[in-house]
Amino acid sequence: MNAAPTRRIARVRPLDAMSEAEYHFVANDAPDFGSEAGLAWTVIGSPFPDSPANAGGVPRPGWEPGITVEEGSFTFLAPSTPANILGMAHNTGQAGRELPPQAFHKAATSVVGPGDAIELGPAVGHVEPEAELTVVIGSKVRGLTLDNAHTAILGYTIGNDVSARDLQKTDQLWISAKSQDTFTPAGPWIVTGLDAAGLAIGITHNGVDLRPATTADLGWGVDEILVYLTSFMTLHPGDLVLTGFPAECARIVPGDTVTCRIAGVGELTNPVVAGL
Repeated sequence: MNAAPTRRIARVRPLDAMSEAEYHFVANDAPDFGSEAGLAWTVIGSPFPDSPANAGGVPRPGWEPGITVEEGSFTFLAPSTPANILGMAHNTGQAGRELPPQAFHKAATSVVGPGDAIELGPAVGHVEPEAELTVVIGSKVRGLTLDNAHTAILGYTIGNDVSARDLQKTDQLWISAKSQDTFTPAGPWIVTGLDAAGLAIGITHNGVDLRPATTADLGWGVDEILVYLTSFMTLHPGDLVLTGFPAECARIVPGDTVTCRIAGVGELTNPVVAGL
């Protein structure tokens, strides 16, 4: 059972944006995402008050806090501008607990939003998507414990940990395999008050549903991951923590479409194109 009513928070760009840099935060409390109420959003201030990188745009006519805006009047962006993007290696099932926890870093420049293209260079080799429940950090934290780890969580979004498998074999740190431009699609929004236990996870590849799994299949849980990460580094508001992918994936090539699905959060869809 959810500890509190869920709320969606999104970072969006108005269709009539004054520049490509303009964005605002909006919120929606409707439990049915596709309902009439679910398509009407309220402009809010930044949910990351201590993060200059996530301050939001200057209010302007039609985009002041408290104003209602329809979903058709904006496009969804990645849910935050993170200082850090972290993933968990080997956290694809309970067998992962037989190994010490191990994290990897993804470049902030790898983040793209819903509908943005995943770009595959000609020499990247075999590439697969991974749909992952992604923690959005809400405050500056270090040294979390299992008792207080939940206090660092603003909410959850969907992260696609796009991974170049051939490069993983030759790059022990996985930098080239995980941090290429466009290799971390995220969104379409943050869901707060969500119970992360047992959420269904899956991928639809070119319209075909692959074998799903749930967050219960992950070796290391969300609180354990946050305790581990903050034992050696500080996490900041807006940071993204990808928790692992226990379901089935498939190779992607230019021309494909990938939809990552997580129950209670929604869907994140991105096309795949040829890159440089």
